[in-house]
Amino acid sequence: MKFTHTAVRAALLSTISVASIGLASAAQAQDETVEATDAAAEEDVAFDEIIVTATRRDQAAQDVPLAVSVVAGEQLANAGIVDIRGIQQLAPSLKTTTGQSSATGAVLTIRGIGTAGDNPGFEPAVGVFIDGVFRSRAGVALAELPPIERVEVLRGPQGTLFGRNTSAGALSISTQKPKFEIGGYVEASYGNYDEIEFKAGVTGPVTEQLALRLDGGYHKRDGYITDVNSGNGINNLDRYFVRSQALFENEDVSFRLIADYAKTDEVCCGAVNTQSGFSVPLTSTDNIIARIATSALNPIAATPALGGAVGRVGTPAYTRGSRQMAVSPGRDLSEKVNEWGVSGELNWDFGAATLTSITAYRDWDARRNQDIDFSGVDRAYRDNYRTSIKDFSQEIRLQGTAFNDSVDWLVGGFYLNEKLTLSDTVRFGTQANQYVDTIIRGLTSSAVPGGVQVFGTLGPSVPHLGQAMLATDPVLLGQALGNAATLALFSNPIPGSPAGSGQVADNYRVKTDAIALFTHNIINFTDNLSLTLGLRYNRETKDIDANLNSVVPTCSFFRSANGQQWLSELSTNPAGLGAIAPAVLLLGCNPTVNSEFNGISSDSRKETEFTGTAKLSFKVNEDVLIYGGYDRGYKSGGYNLDRGSFDSVLLGGDGAQLTDLEFGNETVDSYEVGIKTNFSRQFQFNASLFHSNFKGYQSNRFLGNSFVVLNYDKLVSKGVELESIIRPHPDLAFNLGYTYVDAKVTDPLAGSDNGRQASNQPKHTFTGAVTWTPQISDGVNGLVHADFRQQSDAFPLNDPLARSFTGNDGFGIVNLRAGVNFGDGKYSVEGYVENLFNTYYNITAFPIPEQGSSFAVYPAPPRFYGVKLGVKF
Repeated sequence: MKFTHTAVRAALLSTISVASIGLASAAQAQDETVEATDAAAEEDVAFDEIIVTATRRDQAAQDVPLAVSVVAGEQLANAGIVDIRGIQQLAPSLKTTTGQSSATGAVLTIRGIGTAGDNPGFEPAVGVFIDGVFRSRAGVALAELPPIERVEVLRGPQGTLFGRNTSAGALSISTQKPKFEIGGYVEASYGNYDEIEFKAGVTGPVTEQLALRLDGGYHKRDGYITDVNSGNGINNLDRYFVRSQALFENEDVSFRLIADYAKTDEVCCGAVNTQSGFSVPLTSTDNIIARIATSALNPIAATPALGGAVGRVGTPAYTRGSRQMAVSPGRDLSEKVNEWGVSGELNWDFGAATLTSITAYRDWDARRNQDIDFSGVDRAYRDNYRTSIKDFSQEIRLQGTAFNDSVDWLVGGFYLNEKLTLSDTVRFGTQANQYVDTIIRGLTSSAVPGGVQVFGTLGPSVPHLGQAMLATDPVLLGQALGNAATLALFSNPIPGSPAGSGQVADNYRVKTDAIALFTHNIINFTDNLSLTLGLRYNRETKDIDANLNSVVPTCSFFRSANGQQWLSELSTNPAGLGAIAPAVLLLGCNPTVNSEFNGISSDSRKETEFTGTAKLSFKVNEDVLIYGGYDRGYKSGGYNLDRGSFDSVLLGGDGAQLTDLEFGNETVDSYEVGIKTNFSRQFQFNASLFHSNFKGYQSNRFLGNSFVVLNYDKLVSKGVELESIIRPHPDLAFNLGYTYVDAKVTDPLAGSDNGRQASNQPKHTFTGAVTWTPQISDGVNGLVHADFRQQSDAFPLNDPLARSFTGNDGFGIVNLRAGVNFGDGKYSVEGYVENLFNTYYNITAFPIPEQGSSFAVYPAPPRFYGVKLGVKF
């Protein structure tokens, strides 16, 4: 049965109405009996002790001397969070974004620090761990989540226990284990945009010592961005997962085995052209080189024929909030991901010490197509881009106590073997040469009336550059009249690049071997005073093999003797045509496909780094803990897997070498003080102050026509974090959070980012949630949950030209969920709304290559709403 949006809305309103009536009745009943139950209620209101594993031990969250936000599984369910991107709604210091790809372009930031970019050679600054297993890229962890026990957001460097690539923090997700009693659930949801979600699971014992669990889910939703040329939806959902577990337990040993498989087949990610380049004036030759084209010289603006004359739109009209883009016919943004993994966790209590071993293997494969000119003009595209990551990891820990429990010691080791493969396929489209001719005609219109072209696609009425050079340079004309070869060279257009030319395949293989030895020790001087000392030795090697093959006739011409002569004459042209020589070279032979870089090569890099922690904590009393200390974190270096970063001989460089793609590691020295309190049985409050100094901060930066990874000299992130839980009644809880972050780069290499707040990072972020779960009658309970995230102004790009087009004024997102459950919790009906007020914001943004001062934005999702039915047994 297919529901209309009207039916869904009516069902949602009915659900909320029923819940509201029931909740009002419950509130009245509670008021009538409040005096009789005060003593019992005070006892019930006491906070449940939340156990976390942030120190690789089971400890109460309020006793751990570090900043950690804990989101329980029930709270995640109440908020309707289905993957790690939704967790930011409940944790103000965490921010999640998705760029060009949900598979390879996902970005997690903590305290303003993260790693942006969709290049898999660029590793994250926020580590993701699911059931103790390291997920090497944020996108690898974006599958639908199974039922969750808790999520720990560890803020600040976690280099001692969590290791490499946790310089900003870590996300530790613990899923629900098999249970030794039969149980299960079935959930089904339907919402607008034809959203359908189905999840089910079952668990139970096989013997007294062995239990099994099986979970699975399917989720689909239509896209909310429209391609104006085809009418197709973009940014849809179509994914499923299956996860099985086995748990063996006796008095001394537990072993948990997990196997999972997930698949997505979606169209992602749509980007909307803000048409900013249509209104920014051309100011200098430098801007031509850096931006290639701008203002009226933007080919899409200047020549609608590139889109319209062949029956399609180049870029649709833009207003803020638009969710329309243009895709060239025959191109698409398909994205397919297959991933599977298996892990085993052994815990063996020897009495004097406990051994923990976590062994895991994960296999992740993504394939993408992409219309990379982000317009209806068929300039360039990706065809079957493929990246694969295979990780084997082994961690061993031994933990115990000594000196009458005054020392809690832990030692361990970690090993990671990662095999990353990438096959890139950027190719020219059917209008590639016409696109270049249109730009060059605009750039030369002041030097030559009517402008000139390069490849001759605009017809004989527009002279090509060779003819213009002969007409404006008497010396060259004289040489040509006396030499037939020279005359032929300048009398004809230069060779263009046919559709389909470009990268046949750029194949990269990167093998990473990382090994670490670590110790983490808690020294209890008294019952109230403790010192935590930790140290980790990290050693990593990366071996890269590259086999690059690109066929671009224009590049081959420029590298030939004739091409060198042609470029030389253009550069010295007395009429001033030489100003466009860099643009001709970069457009005709874009570094991303430059065949100069073809070949087979290998390289390797090795690095060692010490990370650690030193923290002092003091329990003022049973309800107040104060702490302070130092952490050192580390993020490994690597290779930017993009031929656009090579050094070109054509541009005066020394040629392609794999060291051109190399970037160094990132380190951080972080200082933090904090307080954790339970001032009363109904009120919990935590606060922390932090100051983090990053050196060699890694940034994926756009330099005119390609993205390169740079190590910035210094970045400082400092601020304050506040968290509170207020529970005035067992059925009512408020969760509040606030984060202030001042994160700035100091390095002239950072360009417009230098001295400014880190891109896309608000200074102020507030989060809050209220959950009310009263008993309506015998066996019937209600649920009303609302959460919000409010942030101050932020700019996805700090480029002065981009800020007004891509920036976000302060905004808030509100989600709502309400329902009832009956049959003692066996059955449930809920209505939900995500983005209640349909608030628009730009998720992130980027400069569009070869379109001058044009910037594209990734638009926020609209309002989603629906109903959910559930059965438990």
